[in-house]
Amino acid sequence: MKTDILAFGAHPDDVELGCGGTIAKLISEGKTCVIVDLTKGELGTRGTDETRKEEATEAAKILGVSARENLGMKDGFLVNSEEYQMEIVKMIRKYRPEIVLANAIDDRHPDHAKAAKLVSDACFLAGLRKIETTHEGARQEVWRPKQIFHYIQWKDIKPEFVIDISEHLEKKLEACMAFKTQFYDPSSTEPVTPIATKDFYESLTYRAQDLGRLSGVAYAEGFTIEKLLALKNFEGIVL
Repeated sequence: MKTDILAFGAHPDDVELGCGGTIAKLISEGKTCVIVDLTKGELGTRGTDETRKEEATEAAKILGVSARENLGMKDGFLVNSEEYQMEIVKMIRKYRPEIVLANAIDDRHPDHAKAAKLVSDACFLAGLRKIETTHEGARQEVWRPKQIFHYIQWKDIKPEFVIDISEHLEKKLEACMAFKTQFYDPSSTEPVTPIATKDFYESLTYRAQDLGRLSGVAYAEGFTIEKLLALKNFEGIVL
């Protein structure tokens, strides 16, 4: 069950939009990744929770993740409760990731910041031995990820580091557009939402391009951190 990266999203499509390029890159390098969606996105203006489920499955195939799960929490009403924390603790102990990717720490949709704190708190709790959980009847061992990184979503948050996704932008866009009910489609008769515009679709490229410009690569995705990063050496840094 162990995976290298466990990526959480408040809604199906959050992970693809925020860090789809990074996931595609890491998988291409031999890392394993699992996505866990907290809600079904049932309050979304366009589509249904069923179409969202189908789209999430297709996006997962495009990215090549090992598994994708949905915890069925209440869309629009995420709370940092013991009940929700424990569900996430079980996922962390099930997949035992080295790194967790989570929603933006502040964003337009209130669920995003709530999910960021919820996941962060659950990561800490997952390492406490006196909190007992089971999976398929067996007691789970404690596990605490080494790092939690928060991807950037609607708001223009200044990243604390970026990942070069120059060779993986197209796969990110393909995975995002697997959510065809949610994004720009000139033939759609559903209501237009802020993320269903041509401008939003184009922003996926120009925002990645701008972060690339600032960091010396073609395209990049940005992240914020919870604790100071220590580098063993300068290998892997784009100079």
